[in-house]
Amino acid sequence: MSRSDTMRSVRVDGARLAFAELGDPSAEPIVLLHGYPANHLSWRHQLPGLAEHHRVLALDWLGWGESERRTDLRFDYDTEVDRLGRVLDALGIDGCNLFGHDYGGFLALGFAQRHPARVRRLAILNSRAHRTFAPAWYAIFSLVSLLGRGPLAGAFARLLPLATINRVGMRQALRAGIVDRDTLDSYLGWMSTEDGARWLLHYFGQYQVPARPELAEGLGTIRCPTAIIWGTADTYLRTTIAEELATRIPDAELTVIDDAGHFVMEQAPDAVLAALRRLLTPSSSPQQR
Repeated sequence: MSRSDTMRSVRVDGARLAFAELGDPSAEPIVLLHGYPANHLSWRHQLPGLAEHHRVLALDWLGWGESERRTDLRFDYDTEVDRLGRVLDALGIDGCNLFGHDYGGFLALGFAQRHPARVRRLAILNSRAHRTFAPAWYAIFSLVSLLGRGPLAGAFARLLPLATINRVGMRQALRAGIVDRDTLDSYLGWMSTEDGARWLLHYFGQYQVPARPELAEGLGTIRCPTAIIWGTADTYLRTTIAEELATRIPDAELTVIDDAGHFVMEQAPDAVLAALRRLLTPSSSPQQR
């Protein structure tokens, strides 16, 4: 999968949402949700393998990658979770296997709790899920959220070098070869424009950093087969989140990858694909409801 592959799009909430699609259109669907600050390319290593037996749709979530960035839309958590249902409707998908990394896993968890009949299997990879970030990153994201809510958000969009700040944050991943320059440019290039920076602050202005107790309370209600896949060298999110998810979701299997960090699909692609394939085996067929 590369940036040269043809992207498709649908309209959701009046905005264009881009996605890549691979595999047999008649096969059981897998919907892939990326995290911050990425796009569908974060799944590039797993896409071909997953598409061997499934219809795979890797989304650029609204506002990210090649999708449209609209500051007249809301991006609070409830709206985003409900938006996922409208995305599935626009794609003509009733039920699917729903796999999410980071922010994508955060949305997938809420969606699986609210719409259990639409999620056949669930995978959560290095996500804040029902909890939140390690203290240093909690402070950073809280500050950006405060800036996005303030009356000077427009001025900050013009003045803050948001693309550069995020590139510094991704420097180690670039040096380690987890991402290459072209992929990193596709993740962050749009942030260097004033419109892109304005949208990012608009998004963060509605983003709530604290833990979500309602998601924690609902973990036991998830009845579909679930994979929790975690790179334990994550500096953003503690492995205790994964352990709680695996313990409290009734049909969950935990896969820990000790030589990988937050960007687990890109750092340990084969181990992640193997864990997702285990989830998709007939022995983990969706439970009858």
